[in-house]
Amino acid sequence: MISRFANPARFTRISTTALPWFGWSTLAVLAVGLYLSLVAAPPDYQQGETVRIMYIHVPAAWMALGVYLFIAVASAVALVWRHPLAEIAAGAAAPIGAAFTFVCLATGSLWGRPMWGAWWVWDARLTSVLVLFFLYLGYIALLNAFDEPSRGAKAGSVLALVGVINLPIIKFSVDWWNTLHQPASVMRLGGPRIDIAMLVPLLVMTVVFVLLFLTLLMLRMRAALNERKAFALRLNSSPRRARAAGPEGMVPVRRAAR
Repeated sequence: MISRFANPARFTRISTTALPWFGWSTLAVLAVGLYLSLVAAPPDYQQGETVRIMYIHVPAAWMALGVYLFIAVASAVALVWRHPLAEIAAGAAAPIGAAFTFVCLATGSLWGRPMWGAWWVWDARLTSVLVLFFLYLGYIALLNAFDEPSRGAKAGSVLALVGVINLPIIKFSVDWWNTLHQPASVMRLGGPRIDIAMLVPLLVMTVVFVLLFLTLLMLRMRAALNERKAFALRLNSSPRRARAAGPEGMVPVRRAAR
């Protein structure tokens, strides 16, 4: 079953058909989400209009964790089963996840300034998310740190798997330590504590972020596959140039007839 979906050619065919659907769906749901979150949703009785930052901040935070978990699972598959596309998927997802994490930190800072009176505090939740951002950057750096791509992929996979320990720290930091960051309001055992008028726009914007991630992931994976094809073609053409070269390594050129 895994080998069926490990074929790059099959992935290219499927993504060619799926990409337009995902792209247009992202735009359509984004239009609905922006209307619900900026127009239809009411202001908070304490935070006022500032609460609208939540509709970007919270989905970005969820995606930051979800994308890293995706990278860790893909890295494990690449290491254990040597799935051809798993390594490409993990590398393609990393910059997207780093962007989500940056958006989470930036919007959290904008939200924290009027609520806490400071752009940044060394809160347990904020600090652990900052560590997650550095894990993303470290993974991307390792992928490009070696001349041989396979070595970089293995080193990055190990880092991704080790970094998984930070995910439960981020999730439960507000429960384990006394922090300024509010506890979970949606994903909790007792059910959401947020009003339905705010919950629906939040969930719609989360769908937007998921669709955006899948669209960008397919685009980046296709680009990575094309780069590998081009690299393979260059390698295959090198022996021909070597055989065509003269005794001094120069390719002979025909002289024009006089």
